[in-house]
Amino acid sequence: MALLTCKDVTLGYEGMVVTENVNFSIKHGDYLCIVGENGSGKSTLMKTILKLVNPLKGEIITGDGLKQKEIGYLPQQTMVQRDFPASVSEIVLSGYLNRCGLRPFYTKGEKRLAEDNMRKMDILDLKDQCYRELSGGQQQRVLLARALCAAKKMILLDEPVSGLDPKVAREMYELIYKLNKEDGITVVMISHDINEAVRYADKILHIGSNSPLFFGDTRDYVKSGIADSFIRTKEAE
Repeated sequence: MALLTCKDVTLGYEGMVVTENVNFSIKHGDYLCIVGENGSGKSTLMKTILKLVNPLKGEIITGDGLKQKEIGYLPQQTMVQRDFPASVSEIVLSGYLNRCGLRPFYTKGEKRLAEDNMRKMDILDLKDQCYRELSGGQQQRVLLARALCAAKKMILLDEPVSGLDPKVAREMYELIYKLNKEDGITVVMISHDINEAVRYADKILHIGSNSPLFFGDTRDYVKSGIADSFIRTKEAE
């Protein structure tokens, strides 16, 4: 059974259509990478999945017991967020806020799981440090640990390696791949890097300027030639 189904969705904002006829489904354990040109609606799609934006048409359906509060989210960082004056552990624990409701404290289990997630991200030794004093790569690990605290089955990542140097970006990709394959977390990630997308993801959604160009297995995507034309376009820019 699908965790998430996008059915005949038209994406947009303030009444302006960005992309139409978006159809795809995600099962437990999938690793879906969303690629496409700038302005094609990748981030809008992610916000629509999270119910931060309403679809102009169509519907997004959750299944297999997935609840909205069980989806972790790592958005693109702003400069203000990078300078946030809180400790690493405080930021990671804040991933539980949607589940806490009116409860004004974190449980022992939540604190233990937060430490486990920091350990997975290899940042447990940084838990008492101020977030704004960390490197870009360390900050992204903190935010990924936070997203894991919110997630039980699925994480959504909006260009998680943006602004990182190639070595740190590759380490981040490897961490995400490990979460998917070893921990069974379903991953939906936006990426501008086609080469890394086809290296790690098992499914690709390629969104064009008006409609999706491809959805399916990564092997079929590579054979389709769509990736080649996109890479040529990026190289020409």
